Formats: sequence, structure tokens, C-alpha cells
Amino acid sequence: MFDPYRVKTDFPILQTKMNGKPLVFLDSAASSQKPFQVMDALYKYYREEHANIHRGVYYLSQKATEMYEQTRIRLSEFLNAKCAKSIIFTRGATESINLVAQTWGRANIQRGDVIVLSESEHHSNLVPWQMLAQEKGAILKYISITNDFKFNLSNLEEIIDYKTKLVAVSQMSNVTGTIYNVKPIINKAHEVGALVLLDGAQGVCHVPTNVQELDVDFYAFSAHKMLGPTGFGVLYGKEEILEKIPPWMGGGDMIREVTLEYTTYADLPARLEAGTPPIAEGIAFKEAIDYITNIGLEDIHKHELNLVRYATEQLSQMEGITLYGTEDWNERGGVISFNIEGVHPHDVGSILDEEGIAIRVGHHCCQPLMRKWNIAGTCRASFYLYNTYEDSDALIQGIKKVKEIFGRVLKR
Repeated sequence: MFDPYRVKTDFPILQTKMNGKPLVFLDSAASSQKPFQVMDALYKYYREEHANIHRGVYYLSQKATEMYEQTRIRLSEFLNAKCAKSIIFTRGATESINLVAQTWGRANIQRGDVIVLSESEHHSNLVPWQMLAQEKGAILKYISITNDFKFNLSNLEEIIDYKTKLVAVSQMSNVTGTIYNVKPIINKAHEVGALVLLDGAQGVCHVPTNVQELDVDFYAFSAHKMLGPTGFGVLYGKEEILEKIPPWMGGGDMIREVTLEYTTYADLPARLEAGTPPIAEGIAFKEAIDYITNIGLEDIHKHELNLVRYATEQLSQMEGITLYGTEDWNERGGVISFNIEGVHPHDVGSILDEEGIAIRVGHHCCQPLMRKWNIAGTCRASFYLYNTYEDSDALIQGIKKVKEIFGRVLKR
């Protein structure tokens, strides 16, 4: 049985204090904490196993290569990809998306072509396409967000047409926690011959993801949001598409032969992975995947949802609280986004910090969405497998203290 209290003991930082009080960490949507198993793998590699990979014939290099490539195989299983060659390692979701924009995008997007995004995209899945559209003279169209914080699927025929070459949307909102219904979008895009990139930075760590069942052409995410190290990410792509992508960066390991006149390139995945990679991070990421898999994403998602519902029910009974999130619990993840009337999000975050509660405040790299709602930002509490009902209670008590403090201030 999944026991969050036992799980919590695997995370040493959660045994510490912040401002003299027990740490209540509710910012996993920005970056999750790491269990002993991941940190031990990093330490063991540097202490006993370090060598560069893919080139050496000696034992340490061969062993490091094998461990690093085991992560690729493990990820292909985790995503149900057809083969490990379709897993490209990057520095994170941002680099994965930029890789597609600067390789496939530059080679295939022409003047007048349409790129479809949504109003709720993280800047990492917005700015690269704006840059490409400006360079190529392409047109950007946007799927709107409904009053219930879902994708508006009512006008897909107008937005996705035969001028559309790419659709790039998020699997789950980092602001509202909505798990989007992306299948109709994917189906419509493929109907008109467009490719689909799914930003899985939030989704992959919370709900099971089957890239073949989704039929996405590209899927991007980061290790650090799913218990893994920072500086490591993944781009999944259909093999037949990746084979046609030109290299993005030149250097070691991505070549087959180099002369003074020309270069021929290596096969996948090496062709898209120039230079020495973050080896330790890649090896440790496998431990994170194994940790999540051993617990089960279904149980993790159910647990997060229970915590969110518990906290949301209490917040909805408070005066002056605005909540940003769908009421459809079948399409909801472990995020609560809210504002307190008359209190700036940064003030909320500062007071909660004094209570040892870590949340995220601001625009969450989604400024267009904030402008749509005519707000500067929100307060965001995000839950993960190591959070408990006591963490939710602490958040509610902290918010009550914020209201009490600002109630006194406003009366003066």
C-alpha cells in the first residue's frame, strides 16, 4: 500500500526546518525534491564509477556507458515508446522544445504556415515558436481556455486547418493543474497532416503516459520535476521523424566521419546528442523512474488529488479566495492556484515562508494567461507523492494567518 508518511522518510530535505519550523514543501510543480536513492546514485557514480561514455574501451567507461544507456531503455519502457532510439537526451524540457523548433521547425516551417499553441502555454512552449514564426514568417494561432480552465475544443475546425504544420500544447497546466483532453487535438492535427508536440513537463510525473496510444510526434519533459536531477531532460520523437531531423549542434559523439571537407553524422540517438552529456544525472534519473514506477503513477495521482480536494474544499469556504482550477476532478492534477482579495501573491508567499511553507507565487512563466485573467499572478501550491494531509492543514492555517494579518492592516 502507498504510504506517503513512509515515502517522506526517503527525502532528507523534508526532515529539515525552514525559519525554525518543519518544512512544508508545496512547490513540486517548479521542481520536486529528491529521494536518497537518486542522491546515492549520483554520489556512487562520482565516487566509484566516473568515466566518459561511448568512447572508452576500458572497464570504467564501458560500465558508465552501460548504466547511462540503461536509463534510455528504461525511459522507452516508461513511455511505451517503440524503441530506445526514439529517446533523445537533453538538458530539460526547454531544450527539448527548442531542439524541435530549431531543427524540424527550421527545415519544415515556411512563410504562411500555421503553428497552433494554447493560451495557457508555459513560456518554454511559447517563446521558441514565436522566435521561429518571426524568422520564417509563420502564423501563430491559439486554442483558448474555457471558464472552467480547460481547452476550448468547440472551434478546432477553425484553428487547425490544412495550413497548420505543427500543434504544440501542454499535457497539464502548471498554473491550474488541469490535465487537458489532448486526444481530439492530436487527432485533428493528424487529420490535416500536422505534427504534434506535447509538453509533458507537468504531466509525465503525475499520470501514466503512453506515447504510442497518444500518437504524439514529439514529447518533451525534464527529470527534475519527477524526483530526478536538474540539468537533464528528454525528447521523445517518432523514429521516422527523428531520422529526418538535421543535427542541431556539432561536436563529439554525433559524427560518423569528419574530414576537412565534410562530415557525416552518426545514427540516432547520437546524432542529436553532441558533446559529453550530464552522465551522473542520466544514471541517477533511472533511480527516479524506478522509484515512481515502484509506487505507481495511478496511486500517486489519486493521492495528490485527495490532497487537492481536501484543501480546495476548505479554501472554497473562505471569504475573499479566488480559485483557478477546473471543478472536473477527472481532469485535475496536484495543483491549487489561488488569490486572496486585497493581498499581493508575493505577500502571501512571504508570510507562508515565515511559517515554513514553501509555495510558488507570480506569473508561473505564463504571462499571457495572467493577462487574460487581468491579474499579476497567483499563489500556487503543488502537491506530490511525499505530501500529507498535515501539509494541506498547514497551508490552510497559513492562509488564515495571512487573512488575519491583512485584516488588521486594512482596519488601521
